[in-house]
Amino acid sequence: MTVHLVKLCVGVESIQDLVDWQNERLKERKKKKQALELVHVTRMMPKRIDELLDGGSLYWVIKGHIAARHRLIDIRSVIKNGTPHCGIVYDPELIATERRFRSPFQGWRYLDPKDAPPDARNLKGGGDLPEALKIELAELGLL
Repeated sequence: MTVHLVKLCVGVESIQDLVDWQNERLKERKKKKQALELVHVTRMMPKRIDELLDGGSLYWVIKGHIAARHRLIDIRSVIKNGTPHCGIVYDPELIATERRFRSPFQGWRYLDPKDAPPDARNLKGGGDLPEALKIELAELGLL
């Protein structure tokens, strides 16, 4: 059975901030001639790896709401400062989701598929409106 991870996206104000940050990480890796992959390093290793890699995603909480996800590719052991950590490897394609409130927590949590928000529908209109306004209009069903 598939299961997902949910993680707070600390220091990010919007989905575009997350995209920009990840693009910078990929540029840095390319410059260093490293594999062009996105890896989130965290201290704890999940126990349900097989379920996560069976179609699971990493859902990002931005400003108190689950807002986007990445498909999980791999989960591997990594060493950081001489200490074992977990490397969560995810697909570079970011998929916006319908926003759903999520109370604060530390680290990551498992997310049951039935509790995961659906992918956001393509929002038509809104043009160059600020992201926060587009989100609010979409939640009201106006976009």
